[in-house]
Amino acid sequence: MKRCLILTGGRLDLSFARDFLKGESFARVIAVDGGLKAAKELSLMPDIIVGDFDTVEPEILAFFRKKEHIIWDVHNPEKDDTDTELAIKRALAMGCDETVLLGATGGRLDHMLGNLHLLYPCLQKGMEACIVDPQNKLYLIDGERHFRRDELWGNYISFLPLTEEVRGITLTGFKYPLTDKDIEIGTSLCISNELAEEEGTITFLEGVLMVVESHD
Repeated sequence: MKRCLILTGGRLDLSFARDFLKGESFARVIAVDGGLKAAKELSLMPDIIVGDFDTVEPEILAFFRKKEHIIWDVHNPEKDDTDTELAIKRALAMGCDETVLLGATGGRLDHMLGNLHLLYPCLQKGMEACIVDPQNKLYLIDGERHFRRDELWGNYISFLPLTEEVRGITLTGFKYPLTDKDIEIGTSLCISNELAEEEGTITFLEGVLMVVESHD
């Protein structure tokens, strides 16, 4: 599996990032604009640097400009796509099977919500993608998924509809089970569930769900 790490320009808990990266390996690392600061502090050398560079300090840019192997994908600040979207398009173009985004939930709320929606084209094009931070792991599903207690990010699992309606949800092995339930945008019905057994399963007939694995 070809895995990609994207360091976005949002606020990033460096202590968490160091611990997380100890157990991970990535074939490609993409740094997005302000994410260059985190890359330097984490001693990560990006393969690709993407952005308009309107939020990164000149001395950090100068540091990475000296590294000959890096591919620079430079854009005008007045553009249609966010820097993070451009990075995801790069990961897709490189044929990555999985992408993990760090720094995608910290900072401005509009960018955070935009980053959540950027998981959708990844799902459509067959690339697994998730956003992780110290408390949460977020990703999208469009069909059956199995969960193991020893693999979860935390004790809680929430399911939120990304499409207008998600039809036929059945939850087994959960504290709050469901059978053939339809939910629409605007409900909190499937927030803060837990596994009641060592394994749980969700199935549904139609739609896309955002899954949030989290802890307090």
